[in-house]
Amino acid sequence: MQNPSAFTMAIGTIGPALGIGMIGAAALIGMARNPENSERIQIAMIIAIAFAEAIAIYALVVALILKFVA
Repeated sequence: MQNPSAFTMAIGTIGPALGIGMIGAAALIGMARNPENSERIQIAMIIAIAFAEAIAIYALVVALILKFVA
């Protein structure tokens, strides 16, 4: 394999990207069905997106380690 760090980033960001899209879609559906709880849904959505984005950051750290150490 030529560049393992690029492969790590490619694979490591697919999951969080799909997860963030699914979180956003579910939150919008929830807000449309129950507008009076939209503030609580939005707070939960932002927290869930932050956790999903952390996984992509872990993939970035692993890719940087592979690039500069291996």
